[in-house]
Amino acid sequence: MIKTKKTTCLGRRGVIAGLSASTTALLVPLGSRAEDSLIRTPRQAEGPFYPVEWSGDVDADLVVVRGEAAQALGQITHINGRILDPSAQPMTGASIEIWQCDANGVYRHPRDGGTRSRDQGFQGRGRATSDASGRYHFRTIRPVAYPGRAPHIHFKVQLPDGRGLVTQMYVFGERQNERDGVLNGIRDRRQREALLVRLGAADAIEAGALAGVFDIVIG
Repeated sequence: MIKTKKTTCLGRRGVIAGLSASTTALLVPLGSRAEDSLIRTPRQAEGPFYPVEWSGDVDADLVVVRGEAAQALGQITHINGRILDPSAQPMTGASIEIWQCDANGVYRHPRDGGTRSRDQGFQGRGRATSDASGRYHFRTIRPVAYPGRAPHIHFKVQLPDGRGLVTQMYVFGERQNERDGVLNGIRDRRQREALLVRLGAADAIEAGALAGVFDIVIG
């Protein structure tokens, strides 16, 4: 029987509803408190594999694709955060897009792949909108490395006033970070570190899953 998005979502809405509170308890991001001096999130290149189509299943859950029998390969990871201005005020109604390669290192893009097989169970890209407190969340997989790049997730934020930001999120502690030219192209150490997200065990959210907090500061 083909697993649909609807059936695999059973119980998942409750999981996602508690995501913000749970991940905040697990992980506190650098510069997330109002009394801190917030570091503006650095811009990074959009890259060659920005999704060429956004039809079909493009919600905030990248692990389950509507109409596919199996969920994505890889370790489920919840990414939660806020869209803020430099004074820590939340930005409501921001559109957040993410895209990343699958567990095989292949993007959902016609220019990527070659002889490698793309995981059809991975959505590859997703969208969310920040709520009244500036929060967003995605359910995806732990990013993986591929030749020349450390594990990362691309983010594109579009604010209601027309301003926007493209950046990338990296995994704290990954050995490839030291050799990643895109990441190390950021000369300011504090800005570079603002893109590094600690992923921790999140069994309280979903058995066997990881979770991390990535606040994006635009200003």
